[in-house]
Amino acid sequence: MNHDHLSTGRIGEDLACRFLEDHGIRIIERNFRTPFAEIDIIAQDADTLCFIEVKTRTNVSKALPRNAVNPAKQLKITKGAQAYLKNKGLFNTRSRFDVIEVIMDGKCKPAPALQINHIRHAFGAA
Repeated sequence: MNHDHLSTGRIGEDLACRFLEDHGIRIIERNFRTPFAEIDIIAQDADTLCFIEVKTRTNVSKALPRNAVNPAKQLKITKGAQAYLKNKGLFNTRSRFDVIEVIMDGKCKPAPALQINHIRHAFGAA
């Protein structure tokens, strides 16, 4: 039985966090919300603050998950990042925008993903 869309996304975010931690990247916050955006993961990679969008798919026959992070979505994420930096008083902080693609099998079990792609510097600030 397939899980619903939100459940698939949650599993993908959990797998992405584990992947990041396994690669020495420290998770600071998950699901940071503003009235106009949500940032899936905020993490620290050495001296860089990373704003990370996670896209999870069980079927990639039509498009890769990264294709869902279109210009409109990028704008929302960059506005959310600006709000986060302002809220935390982090001015002069090196930051970047990443996308993590999680590709799982169609059964959507909370098992290891078939593939995880971490795309650093996936897009720039709008």
